[in-house]
Formats: sequence, structure tokens, C-alpha cells
Amino acid sequence: MNDSHTAPAAPLAPRALPRLVALHIALVIASNYLVQLPIEVFGLHSTWGAFSFPLIFVVTDLTVRLIGRDAARRVIARAMLPALLASYIVGVLFQQGSFKGVAALATFNAFVFRIALASAAAYVLGQLLDIQVFDRVRRRARAWWPAPTLSSIVGQALDTAVFFSVAFWRSPDAFMAEHWVEIAWVDYATKLGVSLLLFVPAYGVALAAILKRLQRGAITPAPAEGV
Repeated sequence: MNDSHTAPAAPLAPRALPRLVALHIALVIASNYLVQLPIEVFGLHSTWGAFSFPLIFVVTDLTVRLIGRDAARRVIARAMLPALLASYIVGVLFQQGSFKGVAALATFNAFVFRIALASAAAYVLGQLLDIQVFDRVRRRARAWWPAPTLSSIVGQALDTAVFFSVAFWRSPDAFMAEHWVEIAWVDYATKLGVSLLLFVPAYGVALAAILKRLQRGAITPAPAEGV
């Protein structure tokens, strides 16, 4: 399947944007909760968040491919602050996987806020880099897979580096303070493996299904945005 240089017409964007923003917020919240739950992968430390967050990159890449680079950036801008707030609330209520009760919200939790802030910074920087790389590669590659593959590699590298350094460098959590570099590397390798083995192929399947609808005339194509 070739990746043509067309995108659905603009009328699709107003209907899709609120749903995409909600999906991004939900994935960020889930990942911020899951990153508090450590696991071991082949004897190395990682977190469950490594298995959920890569899906955001697939959603972003499909957004760029179908309704344009600028629309994808609007999704990031609109999701950032709600995701930060919601991540903090969920992180306080379910810190380290156990429900702490609504009363926990009465006290500011600096540890959880640091994780939420790190997630917001990593999310914005990683997604914007992903959008830039994906859009440029897509315009030059004839096949569908180079753009989501390369954008996942570089976008998730920046996201992982920003998140773990901001969230856990000199953290009050002794385990994370000691192991965050190792966890970051394993987390990145895990996310990359999940992306390349599962989510990049999922992107291809989803794109093929949507383009099939386009060919049937369900949505009218329009020229892609200029560089």
C-alpha cells in the first residue's frame, strides 16, 4: 500500500478533534497511573506504562495522515492542560496502585505533581517531534511504514528522556531515584518493541481501512498541507 499525499477534507476535522483530544487525555491518564507500577522485563526494571503510551503515537500519526499536521498540533495543545490536571488527580487518588480516598486530594502531593508535570512536558515535546518527523518522512516515502516507524523511534526517545529525568531524578521515591536511568532505557526499549511489533502494523491496518472508505467516496480527499 502506498502512502498517497492526500488527506480527508477539512470538514472531518471539527468532528474528529474533540474525540481525539479525549482519547489523548485518556491515554495520558492511563499511562501516568501505569508508570507508577513497576515490573521486571527479562530481569530488568520497567513499568506498565511502557505498554500503553505508544498508542498515543499511533493516534497522532493517523491524525497527521488523515486531517493534517496543524490539526494534530491543535489536539496536543488542547489535551495538554486537561491531561496534566486529570493525571494529577488520578495519581493522587491511586498512588502506587492503591486507592487513597478522596481526602488525599486535600493535601498537595509534590511527588505525583512532579510525575504529572513530567508527563505533560514529555507528551508535548515528544508528540510535536513525532508530528514533525512523521509529516516530513511521509511526504518523501512511497510506502506507508517509514513515517510511523521513524517518528516512533525519535518521538518516544525524546518523550522517555524528558519524562524520566524530570519525574525521577533525585526523586523522594528511593527505588525510582536509584533505578530511573535503567528503567528509562528498558521503558524505551519496551515501548519501541511494542510500537514496532504491534502499533505500527496497527497503524497500517487502520490506515488501509480508512483509505478504503475514502475510495468508496465516504469522505472527499483534499490536498495535503504545504510544508
